[in-house]
Amino acid sequence: MKNLIIVESPTKAKTLSNFLDKNFIIESSYGHVRDLPKNEMGVDIKNNFEPRYVIPTKNRKRVNNLKKISEKARVVYFATDEDREGEAISWHLQKIFQLPKEKIKRIAFHEITKEAVLEALKNPRDIDLNLVDAQQARRILDRLVGYELSPFLWRKVAKGLSAGRVQSVAVRLIVEREREIQNFKAQEYWTIEGDFKAHDKTFNAKLNKINGKAVNKFYLKNKEEADKILKELAGAKYSVNNVESKDYKKYPLPPFITSSLQQEANRRFGFSARQTMTLAQMLYEGVEIEGGKSIGLITYMRTDSLNLADKFIISTENFINNNFGKNYSIIGGRHFKTKSRVAQEAHEAIRPTEVSRTPESLAKILEPKLLNLYTLIWQRAVASQMTEAKIKSTIIEIKTDQGKYNFQANGNILAFDGYLKVYPTTIQETELPDLQKNEELELLKLNSLQHFTQPPARYSEAGLVKALEEKGIGRPSTYAPTIATIIERKYVEREDRRLKPTDIGIIVNDLLVEHFPKIVDYQFTAKMEDDLDEIANGEKKWQPMLQEFYLPFKENLEEKEQALSKKEITEEKTDEVCEKCGSPMIIKIGRYGKFLACSNFPKCRNTKKLNNDGEKEEPEQTDQVCEKCGKPMVIKSGRWGKFLACSGYPECRNIKNINQGTDVACPQCNQGEIVARRGKSRKTFYGCNRYPECNFILWSKPTGEECPACGSLMVYGKNKTTICSNKECSTNK
Repeated sequence: MKNLIIVESPTKAKTLSNFLDKNFIIESSYGHVRDLPKNEMGVDIKNNFEPRYVIPTKNRKRVNNLKKISEKARVVYFATDEDREGEAISWHLQKIFQLPKEKIKRIAFHEITKEAVLEALKNPRDIDLNLVDAQQARRILDRLVGYELSPFLWRKVAKGLSAGRVQSVAVRLIVEREREIQNFKAQEYWTIEGDFKAHDKTFNAKLNKINGKAVNKFYLKNKEEADKILKELAGAKYSVNNVESKDYKKYPLPPFITSSLQQEANRRFGFSARQTMTLAQMLYEGVEIEGGKSIGLITYMRTDSLNLADKFIISTENFINNNFGKNYSIIGGRHFKTKSRVAQEAHEAIRPTEVSRTPESLAKILEPKLLNLYTLIWQRAVASQMTEAKIKSTIIEIKTDQGKYNFQANGNILAFDGYLKVYPTTIQETELPDLQKNEELELLKLNSLQHFTQPPARYSEAGLVKALEEKGIGRPSTYAPTIATIIERKYVEREDRRLKPTDIGIIVNDLLVEHFPKIVDYQFTAKMEDDLDEIANGEKKWQPMLQEFYLPFKENLEEKEQALSKKEITEEKTDEVCEKCGSPMIIKIGRYGKFLACSNFPKCRNTKKLNNDGEKEEPEQTDQVCEKCGKPMVIKSGRWGKFLACSGYPECRNIKNINQGTDVACPQCNQGEIVARRGKSRKTFYGCNRYPECNFILWSKPTGEECPACGSLMVYGKNKTTICSNKECSTNK
């Protein structure tokens, strides 16, 4: 009889097969095998929130096959990831198999290497029911909110909307930032700078003191005040008042955890949080690099621990000594203290499985995006074990012969690169001339510069992850799906790689903030995350936590159901009059934003689109002429998006499709753009706008990202997933 090992993914199974002999059968569960039913609550609230789990139809064949193999196996090892989701998958499999306890063993490892896997097999454990309870509590909590609050939004705002604990808080952050930007009032201020020369070197210094008092940011409020100082400085002589030099150290950042990896990958490469996690998953589960064998290149990527294994620290110290010299290494390594109170210290930070496997050695093997992410992880982990960079700082104070005004010049020189040799970051070096006190200086030019304060920027994905982490909202596994969800739900849209709330996102947020404040309260949501962590640590029971949340939530929901009407929330009076029936026009809100509608609906169905500023969107003029009546064609907006229509409507009803752009370049001709098109059946597909010269088409909307495995375009799939457009790609199997 053989032993059975069950993991989540086929890629992970393939990698494990390289380490284990023929005594093991390795199978994949393909993720979760049981879940709450799709079309009903699935939670018996009256019976202590007892969940009812079902095996989805698509999983039944796989589960039945696993059950048959498990019955014949000598021992069944559950080797799913060592987090709440992985623990829950193992628990569900155990419940389905109904095998004797002695036949079931749980193993876990933070990296998929031969040594780690064999060590795990030597030290099996029982399934951690505390982790399972924490996962169940989160799943049931989200189901309660989603199934109770989402239908309320359908009735009071628009069909198809959804609400969720973490996603609603994320939308609130984005909406509040947008309002900060809208309410921002720029302040004018001025600075005065001088260009000086000494020893054939020029350098810049800023006015920093007047009569011994510091010149703060808003000291000079306008041009008149700046010009007055320039006039007083006319003809002044300048000399060195003081020179101060000191050395300081710049310490390396700790190795990556999930949130910091997502933030840095977004800043460096523009990767979305979801794209970063997809790439990291591939690096963790295994990549073919040696003789066709798959090897896990990094440790587990869902973690909030900064720990590094002693073995890695020792091997990294040796690597640094051999490749860079002993002056770059730290005897005994550097250890970082995890900031998160609830981080699992048994886990590790994200690091390469072998420090000797350098990015250069993988340059011809990994796809470009995989190589970029691996390089980032490798550099950060190695740099964390290197000596500090040493920087020489110089401050030169300059005085005028009048004694009233002082200028200051700042210089920085990198004296020793230390960890920057591996993990380069921008350090602006400014070399100042070697000056002595009272030495005279030549003034080349004085400048007065106008400035205005800038509004806060919209959140990037990196910025949003950082804000959620700082407020204690969500956990490593939730950031990427949360951001993906609020974009897919049309609550938020990307604009210049920043996150901007939509009309519907603002309406839903305002409704929740006013009438369901706890759902979107930062402290309350963070406390619930803490409660889930306490459940995972065995410090709290999950049913009382749900009871404490649900009863007041349900009571408030029933109260608001009676008190609020859809008109109050979604309609706004205007001075517009319907040109078709003479009734007043009102602003309404639908799933896709605000629009003007006739108040005489349904007798009159006249509607008009509003632009981003809430103003009536007039038909856009074009150079095209209607072939039926000869009148100009205009661009209008309708249920299916923009279209060409005859300006002679309603006498002439000629209309034509307009291809909707996706901002995704055609991969076939590299000249056109992928646009949305509709066939005779009105079904939307996506093709090159250079058709018929280029006949490239897709049947799903492209995301704009490339498949890390084969380079084909990624497209949106079912149930908020993304898949490769290449059906033969290994990621789809």
